Amino acid sequence: MSLFVLVLVVALIFLVADAVMLPKVIKPLFARHLGAALLDRPRPLPAALFYVLYLFGMIWFAGWPALQSGAPVMALVHGAILGGVAYGTYELVSWTVMRDWHPSMVAADMAWGTGLTAVACWCGVMVALALG
Repeated sequence: MSLFVLVLVVALIFLVADAVMLPKVIKPLFARHLGAALLDRPRPLPAALFYVLYLFGMIWFAGWPALQSGAPVMALVHGAILGGVAYGTYELVSWTVMRDWHPSMVAADMAWGTGLTAVACWCGVMVALALG
């Protein structure tokens, strides 16, 4: 039951927050620098694959170990590390090889991914522990 609650809460927080942040902040920032290279709408299949894969990583590397240890702060720290590595890998490689990739895109997306991953994992563990 605790694992189910953890997965549900982490997924809900991550998906809702991303659904708000991406169109309001990230897409306009990326559009300003990438222009016509950016799709009008994201491709559903790769987006779904990303979310399934990334949510699995959030649970496996941050949420579940912290829940088993009864240590929500572990979820926060491990989530931040995972978010920084995952989003950092994408952003820094893109900045390295893409002509119009801008440092402001790197900073915004890395901060968002790091913070959101950490908070979603922490909240998931807190709720799962509270509901026992």
